[in-house]
Amino acid sequence: MKKARYIRQSTSGQKNYRQLAIAHPDEKLFIDIVSGSIPFAERPFGKMLIEAVEAEEINYVSFHAIDRAGRSTINVLQTLKFFFDKGVIVKIDNLGLESMINGKANPVFNLITTILSELSSLEKSSLLERQAEGIIQARLRGAYKGRQKDTFESDDVILAKHKKVVKELKANPNLSLRKIGTLTNVSPNTVKKVKEIMVNLVMI
Repeated sequence: MKKARYIRQSTSGQKNYRQLAIAHPDEKLFIDIVSGSIPFAERPFGKMLIEAVEAEEINYVSFHAIDRAGRSTINVLQTLKFFFDKGVIVKIDNLGLESMINGKANPVFNLITTILSELSSLEKSSLLERQAEGIIQARLRGAYKGRQKDTFESDDVILAKHKKVVKELKANPNLSLRKIGTLTNVSPNTVKKVKEIMVNLVMI
C-alpha cells in the first residue's frame, strides 16, 4: 500500500508536523491550514494529494473524520467519488471504516459517510445561523465589539481551560459536538475547537 494521511486545520496554532510524522511513519502527510469551507480540490495540499493519486503514487488515504474532507455534503461526496474512481481506499479513522472491501465498494461506508457529512453540514449551518442571531442581539444591546485585538489563545491554554471537554472527547470521541457541549456546559463551537486541537496533536 502507498499510504497517505490528509489533515486539515483552520489555524497554524502549534506546529505538530514532527509529532504526526512520528505517529504515522508509514504514511505521507498532506496538511492543509485552511477553512473547511474551501473545496478539497482547491486546497493547496488537497490538490497535491489529488495529483499524487493521479500519478499513482498513493492508493490508500486516511482521514481522522469525514468533515476533514469537506464541509458541504456535495464536496465530500465528490472527493470520495474521485478516490473511488481511482481505486484508492479511503479510511475514516473515527468510524473504523474503509471505502472498499476486496476491491468493491463498501455499502456501509457509503451510507454512513453520506449521513454524517449531511449532519455535519447542517450542524455548521445551524451554528452559524445562531451565531449571527446572537451577534445581532448583542449589537442591539450595544454589547458586541467584535474580535478584540491580541486575544489569541494558544492550543495549550484552550486545552487547559476546557479540561472537561478534553476528558469527554477522549472517553466518547463519537459523540456529537452538541452532546458533548451539553455534558460540559460549553458551546458546540468550543467543543469543535478543542477537538480540532486534539486531532492535530494526535490526542484522539
